[in-house]
Formats: sequence, C-alpha cells, structure tokens
Amino acid sequence: MEKHAENRTRTEQAAEELIELIRKKNYTPGDKLPTEAELSELLQVGRNTVREALRLLVSRNIVVVRQGSGTFLSEKQGVSDDPFGFSLAGDHQKLTRDLIQVRIMLEPPIAALAAQNATTEDIQKLEQVLTEVEMLIEQRQDYEEADIRFHEQIANCSHNSVMSNLVPVIGKGIAVFAREVASTEYEQTRLSHRAIFHAIKENRAVDAQQAMYFHLLYNKNRFMGERSQHKTNSNR
Repeated sequence: MEKHAENRTRTEQAAEELIELIRKKNYTPGDKLPTEAELSELLQVGRNTVREALRLLVSRNIVVVRQGSGTFLSEKQGVSDDPFGFSLAGDHQKLTRDLIQVRIMLEPPIAALAAQNATTEDIQKLEQVLTEVEMLIEQRQDYEEADIRFHEQIANCSHNSVMSNLVPVIGKGIAVFAREVASTEYEQTRLSHRAIFHAIKENRAVDAQQAMYFHLLYNKNRFMGERSQHKTNSNR
C-alpha cells in the first residue's frame, strides 16, 4: 500500500515538473514535446514514471499522444471536455436558451478583440475554415463541426487566453443549438459569417462585434420562434 502511494506521488511530481517544463520552454498548442527517453533524462526519473506522468497529463487535456508521432501540447490547454457539466443537463431546451444568452454576452466582444489582435496567419486560418463552412452550406451538408471551428478560431484570434479557454462553452452552444432547432439555416449563416470575417480581417472591431451580435440574435429569435410555434400547435 505504501509502495503504491509512493509511486503515485512520484508520478504526480513528475507530471508537475513536466508542466513546469512546458511553461519554461514556452510551448504552444500543437508543439511537440521531447521523447520519453529525453524527458526521463531531463526529469531524472525512470521512463515508466514519465509514461505514467504523460498519461496523467493526457487525462487532464494538457498533452495528447499520437501513435508513431510523439507527444504534443494539446489544443485544449487543460480545459475539460465538459467543464460545466452540460452533459448532465436534463432540460435541453432551457440549456439551449441559456447557452444562447451566454454566447450573446461573450462572443460579440470576442469578435471585437479578434478584429484588434488577429495576425495575418490568424486571418488565413479563419478564412480557410470559413471557406469550408461555405462549401458545406453550398452543398447543403451538415456544417456544424466546421461552424464550431470557425467560432473557435475567432476566439483564438483574440489572443486572450481566458477567452480562448471559453471555447468549449461556444462549441457546446453551437452543438446543442444545432440539435434543438427543427431546420438548418444556410443562407443567413453564410452571410453572417462572411460579414464577421470581413470585419475581423479589416480590423473593424465595432463592426465585428455588431455582426456577431446580429448573427447570434438571429439564431436566438429563430429558436424562440420555433418554440412558440410548437407550443401553439400543441395547444390546438
């Protein structure tokens, strides 16, 4: 029992030292970490301890292990896949309304920050995702995943680490909304995304904020309109 506790403590200590190494080396999401052998030498611990420490960091969404490629700093930056317990919500209609409200509070200012802080590379990535969304819309295919990445990239463009860590809330909001609405909106989504993109690209912060606000408000009104219509039909 004592040996198990000792091993666990050694693993946790190695994991904390790995986190400190990541900080000192200024690793960014997607960067490759040293090999297990190199980490073993750097941390002065056995390779089994390094392996267990990495597993611990994988479980905490700090690193990701890609078979045959190595260990990389996770894009999730330590944020849980369900940080706010959305998967346990029983009333999905209320969850959808609440998430729309939160997105309206968060995303317009994020878009404004993106317009102020986005680099040329950020804009190129955003345009790539936008093109993918528009292609799926044109083909009348499911664009939910690409839509989430579009909004995530806007948060990344803000270069605000706290905003970027709110990405799971945005992504969950889009996913829940897509499941709860009766029909998929294509043309208005295309127009709204294009307006947001151009405002960010041209560093027009106020316009980016307003375009995002109108986009989310349109979705809110569409959702509430469907709920109202459904209630009317149910009462007949």
